[in-house]
Amino acid sequence: MRELSLNILDIITNSIEAESTRVVLFIEETEIDNVLSIKIRDNGRGMPQEFVNKVLDPFVTSRSTRPIGMGLSLLHQLARQARGDLNIKSQVGKGTDVMTTFRLHCLNRPPLGDIADTLINLCISNLDVHFGYRHTTDFGKLWFDSYRLLAQMAKEDCSVYKVMQPAKEFIRKQLKKIKSQA
Repeated sequence: MRELSLNILDIITNSIEAESTRVVLFIEETEIDNVLSIKIRDNGRGMPQEFVNKVLDPFVTSRSTRPIGMGLSLLHQLARQARGDLNIKSQVGKGTDVMTTFRLHCLNRPPLGDIADTLINLCISNLDVHFGYRHTTDFGKLWFDSYRLLAQMAKEDCSVYKVMQPAKEFIRKQLKKIKSQA
């Protein structure tokens, strides 16, 4: 995948398939430490430790629709190429945390991509899932909560498509305001 937002989309889709009702995306950029970190936390089914130990193998998957699971192994490879790493913590019945780091200014790090588009598309295609997004830089923080989007839809009695574009623009504007380098 050419952009990290597509890896994020894949992993969050896995979270939704694991029956998550809440998914939070944390992105942090620190110029001082030269680190881009991405963390995805869900409250889905979780995985037993034996499966977590094998999940970075592309030929290991919990899906029955295909025999391979490339998402985590690909993200792990991208992180390693950008002098970072990937860690997974999971507990059956509680959920999973996927944490990955990259050197912020590494030439091998893929660009973040259009995170606003990715997040809003996840929100509108999964209205029953509560999404949170926190992006932190040395210049400030952005916080987005899908409940706000749903509340606006209910208040204005409008379709999801009417609030989609303004929500994307809000995220994009806030990312510029906090000087996101990703």
